[in-house]
Amino acid sequence: MTATSCRFSPGRRKSRKRKTNADLNCPALPFKASGVNQAFILGAGLGNRLRPLTGRLPKPLVPLFHQPLTSWTMAACERLGITRFAINTHHLPEAWDSFGKGKDVTLFHEPVLLETGGGLKNIGSWIGKEPVLVHNGDIFSTMPLEKLVAAHEASGLPVTLALRTGGTAPHIAIDPEGSRAIDIRNSLGVADGTHTFSGVYCVNPEFLDLIPAGEKISVIPAFLELAKAGKLGAVVLDEGVWLDLGDRGSYLRAHEELGLADAVHEDAMIGEGASVERSVVGPGAVIGAGAVVRDSVIWPGGQVAPDARLEGCIVFSENPASGDHRDGDL
Repeated sequence: MTATSCRFSPGRRKSRKRKTNADLNCPALPFKASGVNQAFILGAGLGNRLRPLTGRLPKPLVPLFHQPLTSWTMAACERLGITRFAINTHHLPEAWDSFGKGKDVTLFHEPVLLETGGGLKNIGSWIGKEPVLVHNGDIFSTMPLEKLVAAHEASGLPVTLALRTGGTAPHIAIDPEGSRAIDIRNSLGVADGTHTFSGVYCVNPEFLDLIPAGEKISVIPAFLELAKAGKLGAVVLDEGVWLDLGDRGSYLRAHEELGLADAVHEDAMIGEGASVERSVVGPGAVIGAGAVVRDSVIWPGGQVAPDARLEGCIVFSENPASGDHRDGDL
């Protein structure tokens, strides 16, 4: 199906009031520049829980409201005054080649996955002697990261973790003041966890001395070593949105929870008589005449055939999605 197979018009639909950038605590102007001016985004995961979508793109590049997830992450960092970025890659590394044009982005390809600790150690020469903000690649957040940076700078500790109260993985125990993480999964026998690690943290270069070189290793052993010594900083950031887009369900829920106003992109084409409800339609997408699309996400360039009926679907292929589908990846 092409855009000339029936009459189309740019899509607009009636909907409930949807959130704006202001609602998401995304200020238009940068925060005052901090002492952290570089960020490391973890982009090397396999994305197995999000297949088949990650058969087309690495998970950090899947579109969230018309732009790659990593673009949202970089924008949040830029509001802190961060201008320098490192991203590690593994799965579909060629997909990153055109990303971040015009920005100071350095890609570090890992032919063999090094995990979170090994990946951080691998970019030690890039980090140099300055602190770095580390951000998981499958997280969307509008947390006030300026508070993380301020807490890290004030403490002088090697690492400061951004935490959320409760959550789905409350593995981190903190001290009564809320300024130190004292245990992780009760590995030290100190306390059960009460807070979820957000996947965002600040690191001073000396932390890398705790990570062995040339190994595939998590950061957790080094975190535990610091916790045992009372040197693992923490700050609780319950403000703002925090979403883990690790699997299909969370990916769809993120679009529903965020509910941004431009859910149907101005460059999408909506066929005559088509109905789009509670859905996101990306730029260059085509919805055929008479099609019904509910609670779905249509990726940029995705196509829905005339008279198709989709509910709870993700259309990521340029092949027209035809027929009736529920909870399908097409």
